[in-house]
Amino acid sequence: MPAAENIAIAAAANLVYVIGPLNAEFAKVRADVAVQVEIGASGNLVAQIKNGAPYDVFLSADTEFPQKLVRAGGAQSSSLVTFAMGKLVLWTTKPGVELSSIESVVRSKMVEKIAIANPGTAPYGRATEEALAKLGLSDVAKPKLVFGENITQAAQFVSTGNADAGFVALSLVLSPNLKMKGRWIEVPSALYTPIAQAGVLTTRGATKAAARQYLDFLTSPAARKVFAQFGYGLP
Repeated sequence: MPAAENIAIAAAANLVYVIGPLNAEFAKVRADVAVQVEIGASGNLVAQIKNGAPYDVFLSADTEFPQKLVRAGGAQSSSLVTFAMGKLVLWTTKPGVELSSIESVVRSKMVEKIAIANPGTAPYGRATEEALAKLGLSDVAKPKLVFGENITQAAQFVSTGNADAGFVALSLVLSPNLKMKGRWIEVPSALYTPIAQAGVLTTRGATKAAARQYLDFLTSPAARKVFAQFGYGLP
């Protein structure tokens, strides 16, 4: 059966592994809708939408970028909804790295490169900077930091051994692709501003019933079950 409607989703990089299972659940409700997905850093996706990229739904790693898009006239303010709470972990695939605390990893002589997402465009990178500052580790960490364009690239650096450790989204290390790889500890949530992940309809998507239905679906029991499997907290 040909798709009755097409919708295009711009999704933050931490959602790279969870978006497939989410779309499979959405297909049970609307099998007639074809869903296309573009993954990237939240800030970069906002820039693309402002420049006319044809997305109907924007799923961010925070609430600030969707609000910026609303203020720029690129999204519908009444549609903004928080769908998940992100969690930050410190992950390593390097044998022998002492993982007893964040400080032990950051100060370790074995750890010469620490991957984080670009704090300018990626909320998980911003949360990492905040956590390091609260622990008084910013100066120690600074010369070791290597920046991924987004959280998925930061995880890639760790996965390939190009970084000895990295601050990444819990959803990535719990994904089928990575969960058997390396070891991780959760960064205490008190160390960073809550990562409230929000979605919004773009001005283009606001005219599409299927786009609105997709955004509503993200707070449904079926979607929440998927988010929980990938380690997200529920708003």
